Amino acid sequence: MDADDISVSNRFEKQLKIFEKNPSISIVGGLITEFIDDPINIVAKRTVPSEDSAIKTYMKKRCPLNQVTVMFKKAIVKQAGGYIDWHNEEDYYLWIRLALIDAEFFNIDDVLVNVRIGPEMYERRGGIKYFKSEYRLQRFMYEKSIISLNQFFINVSQRLIVQVLLPNTIRGWVFQKFAREKIK
Repeated sequence: MDADDISVSNRFEKQLKIFEKNPSISIVGGLITEFIDDPINIVAKRTVPSEDSAIKTYMKKRCPLNQVTVMFKKAIVKQAGGYIDWHNEEDYYLWIRLALIDAEFFNIDDVLVNVRIGPEMYERRGGIKYFKSEYRLQRFMYEKSIISLNQFFINVSQRLIVQVLLPNTIRGWVFQKFAREKIK
């Protein structure tokens, strides 16, 4: 989380209850809302699947966890090799490696964090360096048989368009239109 992101007051309680009720679960995340300037100016919500199998299916197309909401068991993350530098993709790369060792995921179907966004967020999610990192991650998923060759080409093509070919203002619109639920 950044200093200007806001956790809901009972976030940790909710996550710890999931671990207590389901000891096989290793990673617990949740939903986020996004605000501009003022925390009451919520403009979008990022919803991700709740159950392990749906999370692992979603992972084939997009990052299945909202990083700022994640709580995990340290031992399983160490088993997967921990966080490894991967330009702007350390979290997604970790989730993939956790899936490869059959770690069990869960996302609470509640908002756990309200995240500040702005045009600079969309700028960070673009450019050739970001795309190359994403390309390498998609290739890794293909090489590990997480995705098919067809899914690899679809994922890479979509990322090329959004991250390299679109100007930042349109990239922001695409994220808001296709990757978020509109609040207002």
